[in-house]
Amino acid sequence: MKSVILAAGKGTRMRGLTDELPKPMLRVQGKPILEHILTGLKSVGILQACIVVGWKSEAITSHFGDGSKLGMRLEYAEQRVQDGTGKAPELARDFVGADCFLLTYGDILVPPQTYADMIARFEQGSFSGLLTVTKGEDVTKGGINFFDERFCLKKIVEKPSPAQLDELRAQGWLKPGDPAWYNAGIYIFRPVVFEFTARLQKSPRGEYELTDAIAALVDAKHTVAGCRIQGRWVDVRDPEVLKQLEAGSFG
Repeated sequence: MKSVILAAGKGTRMRGLTDELPKPMLRVQGKPILEHILTGLKSVGILQACIVVGWKSEAITSHFGDGSKLGMRLEYAEQRVQDGTGKAPELARDFVGADCFLLTYGDILVPPQTYADMIARFEQGSFSGLLTVTKGEDVTKGGINFFDERFCLKKIVEKPSPAQLDELRAQGWLKPGDPAWYNAGIYIFRPVVFEFTARLQKSPRGEYELTDAIAALVDAKHTVAGCRIQGRWVDVRDPEVLKQLEAGSFG
């Protein structure tokens, strides 16, 4: 299995911290966020990664090079236009080839065991994709997911508004006492996903949304497995989160 890491954005919520560095290069416990991700992937046997770069890309490419210092093989693809997460994976299409790949954002920190759990779950069935979820997050800032009895995806709604949440309750999707499964931003896909990212139209937010491609995958009767993250999950979204990480650990 290969990996694709989305690390092209500036990270505007980090304010001045990302004026000269892309967010994935901010340090946690002495190492860039991206290095924690790469070493975690290596620990579960994923040794090839394509990093999608953009803002201040040279900070990433000069630090990691070809990956040999980490015992990995790294390639890079440049996202010149920041138009959403839906098109960014396509930049790694040639790198992926016919292989399955783990896709993660370059600012999501999880214990390495999470990657092992994902691979084990993916290998349990003939899945076209896998989507990780966690509980206890504000779904209006990410995505909310609904699953069947096998914990396979039935429906995904990106950044639902309060009105949309009311509608989901009225339609019976959201029921009192049921968990609201928040999209955790780490996936596994077969290359078939590129058929759906290629057809994407811009969302009302003016971006190509990866979640729209996943929804289309499900609508086309492909099975996408769910995988609940066990243990700590951190979206390094702002300086406050970064400060908390520096004060402790994320494992």
